[in-house]
Amino acid sequence: MSTVTLKKVCKTFGEGELAVHALKDVDLEIKAGGFLCLSGPSGSGKSTLLNMVGGLDRPTSGEITVADKRIDLMSKSELAEIRLHNIGFIFQAYNLIPVLTARENVEFVMQLQGIPTEERHQKSTNILREVGLEGLEDRKPLELSGGQQQRVAVARALVSEPALILADEPTANLDSTNAENLMNLLRHLNDDHKITFLISTHDKLVMSHARRLLKLHDGQIIDDIQQR
Repeated sequence: MSTVTLKKVCKTFGEGELAVHALKDVDLEIKAGGFLCLSGPSGSGKSTLLNMVGGLDRPTSGEITVADKRIDLMSKSELAEIRLHNIGFIFQAYNLIPVLTARENVEFVMQLQGIPTEERHQKSTNILREVGLEGLEDRKPLELSGGQQQRVAVARALVSEPALILADEPTANLDSTNAENLMNLLRHLNDDHKITFLISTHDKLVMSHARRLLKLHDGQIIDDIQQR
């Protein structure tokens, strides 16, 4: 079963002589439970591809299927629903809400989903323990280290049990020790929960953890390597 399928996906910004072809006829199939990294120089199309799969931007042409749904045909409200229930996001800037505690940040998505308070509390407790933040539930982001904030972001992405988690340069603001710890955590979560991960990165450490490494150049996949 595939979590993500792209068929002849193109994305062009601008028109005429100023047109930039960010993606060019990209074909890609990502099986459920995969752990993939997108690598390539700046401007190669990594972030554009991630945004397409996450329904944050639309392709100029081509088809994109996520969790058996054609997201390139969806309305804005339908895209918001699939992001809420099927896709988790991890950003390099963490994107935590500063006035909320770690627990409240993790529970925020579940609130939007209408999950009852007691169930939210139990799920947030369990996932914060799983990512190594037991005892830090009531701290706000500025009371946590960078590595701990990124773990809150991982817990928030994971807690609603999405089919797919997208991570954009997740180690960019971490030192090498915290980056290694984060990648070990993501691989562990991938093994235990079978959630599909698609990660955009420049970081060789991140690439070394990938089961499958996709190399992009000028908007095209130029290499597709199965690793481990």
